[in-house]
Amino acid sequence: MSEIIEIKATARPRAGKGAARQARREGNVPAVIYGDNQPAEIIAINGNDLWKQFIKGHFTSSVFEIAVEDKRIRVIPRDVQVDPVKDHPIHVDFLRIGKDGIIRVSVPIRFTNHALSPGLKRGGVLNIVRHDVEIFCPYDRIPAFFEVNLDGLEIGRSIHISTVAMPDGVKPVISNRDFTLATIAGAKKEDEEAASAGAEGPAAAPAGDAKAAAPAKGGAAPAAAAGKAAPAAKPAAKK
Repeated sequence: MSEIIEIKATARPRAGKGAARQARREGNVPAVIYGDNQPAEIIAINGNDLWKQFIKGHFTSSVFEIAVEDKRIRVIPRDVQVDPVKDHPIHVDFLRIGKDGIIRVSVPIRFTNHALSPGLKRGGVLNIVRHDVEIFCPYDRIPAFFEVNLDGLEIGRSIHISTVAMPDGVKPVISNRDFTLATIAGAKKEDEEAASAGAEGPAAAPAGDAKAAAPAKGGAAPAAAAGKAAPAAKPAAKK
């Protein structure tokens, strides 16, 4: 079961950029709570309290119970604006959790047992198509992650969402196809391909045989190539 994090907030009297800047000057982070067919609520959260939760990780998949005056509202962060220089939150949009408690959230994927994959041992490469999966689930049963076991997988194998075990009440947002999470691709061996191509090519003639291989004019072979001896001298005439 996911932990429900309690955090205090104060109602902001008005919206707009000017009010948001004023809240930041006071050390707060402006935020909005919306959804569940109710009017939006404009609030401000203590900047230090929010920062402590933000640096824990998995901020957008955590459930919060925000105390605003005498009300308690269960929400999940939907969008976080971060300062580009200081890297801390400057605005947060929270989504109310409805009565049915079903929310839409992204859950990361972890790949395990890389050393037990024969394909990876032979030089294959794990090509990750999706690093997380978007799911529908009850707010109090958000999985921390999904685990994919690579044990026994060879080169050419694909890992699909159907291989992932999901808890009761949890289902992928994409339900009409068995989409791919990762594949084990073969590594390229250019040196072996080049060697194979060279072995299949025609053999070259030795450099010293170039003249011997060339035919003489008129189609006759050279005398040296034919190997014929020079004719003997005629005998001297009798006196």
